Amino acid sequence: MKAYSTDLRQKVIDAYKNQEGSQRHLAKRFSVSLTFIQKLVKRYRISKTVEPNAHGGGNTAKLNSEQIGLIMTLVEEDNDAILVELCSRLEERTGVKVSRATMGRMTQKLNLTRKKNIARK
Repeated sequence: MKAYSTDLRQKVIDAYKNQEGSQRHLAKRFSVSLTFIQKLVKRYRISKTVEPNAHGGGNTAKLNSEQIGLIMTLVEEDNDAILVELCSRLEERTGVKVSRATMGRMTQKLNLTRKKNIARK
């Protein structure tokens, strides 16, 4: 979910400073949650800013561009390999262990299709 705009945040703080109603009333008036009002007011009291916090980031990618290129090569070499096999081959060549789900996401992201051999069981 995106952060509320700085303009809306400033309007809420201005209304709060002008005592235009309780926090609960301001939440209804601006169609936001009471918790948002409470946190915004607390943030304003402490830091005198209404700007949203910076995004915290997320997990870093486990595979670099070289390893992603290797996945493409692995699929080209053996188009019949299942995801688990691709994972183990990638680990053998790079030492990086990825899950079957990660390998599935990567093959989808790269638009790699695998053709299954019907005779294989």
